[in-house]
Amino acid sequence: MIRKIGIVGSGQMGSGIAQVCATGGYDLVLYDVSAEQLEKAKKVISGGLGRLVAKGKLDEAAKTAALARIVTSTELASLADVDLVIEAATENEAVKRKIFTSVCTVVKKDAILATNTSSISVTRLAAATDRPEKFMGMHFMNPAPVMQLVELIRGIATDEPTFKSVRELTVKLGKTPANAEDFPAFIVNRILLPMINEAIYTLYEGVGSVESIDTAMRLGANHPMGPLQLADFIGLDICLSVMQVLYEGLADSKYRPCPLLVKYVEAGWLGRKSERGFYDYRGETPIPTR
Repeated sequence: MIRKIGIVGSGQMGSGIAQVCATGGYDLVLYDVSAEQLEKAKKVISGGLGRLVAKGKLDEAAKTAALARIVTSTELASLADVDLVIEAATENEAVKRKIFTSVCTVVKKDAILATNTSSISVTRLAAATDRPEKFMGMHFMNPAPVMQLVELIRGIATDEPTFKSVRELTVKLGKTPANAEDFPAFIVNRILLPMINEAIYTLYEGVGSVESIDTAMRLGANHPMGPLQLADFIGLDICLSVMQVLYEGLADSKYRPCPLLVKYVEAGWLGRKSERGFYDYRGETPIPTR
């Protein structure tokens, strides 16, 4: 039975998952090595809950109760009594493996471990732990409080009780689970990121401008936002890392990251979070950078 949840990483995904779990009635510990990042996360979560109150989806009492369920900590030992740890750190395999090795030294022997990875092998990450049978992927979409889907990915060793527990939790949180096999990038990113990469190739080859590509896909394919705007929202560094996982994992040239995507990441133009990507966000309205 999952009663208390630990979340490792308080960035965009970690804070979003924390909001979902707290709103769902679960006590949780939000852990990060940075106290400054935890303070920022608390403000983000409070703001997110405030928007739900403004829309009439939550009342003030529920908001206060949800915030009271969240304990923030820079001490790994604070995860000692949780039933489930959800890792939501940066999309870097070495970083994630190191986190899980450390987490295993403090959590209960029967605690379940889950990763929010969007592309990395769940089986390989599980191998860095002392409990691969109690390890699986739990991939929330971004932004977690808004998006309804959670991809559930078994590693080769994941046992049935672990999968059932995490699936039940997903449903209790008001999300819809989709089972995915442990192949590079799973379902959503296996389909979505090559489309974004192709949009960047279309820009790179001069077929269309940023504005014309995004307008074409919004109005021609009825997408809520254009692929380049979406790439900026996701983060160009994350887009690149997923494409590299696909390219290396499937050894197919159709997944080769576009050189223009590589160049933008090298320049530090990562999208919204760095205020520049395919659009410049430093003014009142976003302006295409190409």
